[in-house]
Amino acid sequence: MAEEGGVPAGRVAELWRYPVKSIGGERVSALACGRHGVVGDRLLAVRGRDGKIGSGKTTQRFRRMPGLFSITASTDGDGAVWLRFPSGERLRAEDPETPARVGAIVGESVTLALEDGVSHLDDSPLHLLTRASLRWLAGRVPDQLEVRRFRPNVVVETFEGPRASSSEGGSLSRPEDAWVGHALQIGSVVVRVAKPTERCVMVTLPQPGIHFAPQVLRELETAVEGRLGVYADVITEGDIGVGDEVVRVD
Repeated sequence: MAEEGGVPAGRVAELWRYPVKSIGGERVSALACGRHGVVGDRLLAVRGRDGKIGSGKTTQRFRRMPGLFSITASTDGDGAVWLRFPSGERLRAEDPETPARVGAIVGESVTLALEDGVSHLDDSPLHLLTRASLRWLAGRVPDQLEVRRFRPNVVVETFEGPRASSSEGGSLSRPEDAWVGHALQIGSVVVRVAKPTERCVMVTLPQPGIHFAPQVLRELETAVEGRLGVYADVITEGDIGVGDEVVRVD
């Protein structure tokens, strides 16, 4: 239940978890959130021979490994992570054959590793995106209403009209921008929105059923300095379900 006096901003429309860093994720009906973020999110990462974490981009922590996005990952009822390969074959992450199958796709020997001293997260623990932002982008880059390009954890359908004032973003094309610096209650979880999400080449990369689209990043860089969605820190741990109300509480 939302805190008394909060301002309704929307409802949870979709929830996503990514069991393996920079590999396709899974759409789920509920998520458990701790201070570190979604339980089971980026639980594993692909590591190259140099120890760098495989990604769609190269940074101080990560190294681009082409082909990772052709694989998807999911979690079964026992918490085991499964990888699905372009051939349709599925293997458990802990299967001794799995690293070799991944390595054949990315072109080098790899391991699947649990997080240690190097975080698997790009930035803050939780990533929020609104459907309004996706519709705004689709209006500028046709046929790009595809949430999987942006890898959010929580997708929000914002309220319009009397339920949301412009200060909460109800009438804005990218309503989450107005949440930066504020606290939101989502289900039993309370988060503080830290900053806009800076986009990179990963939003352009092909995935199963999604084609290569460099125009997506070009349009974001031109129109909104490359930003779409927001990062948030978890203040109060709890659970989020599809349909839960999103309420601004400060």
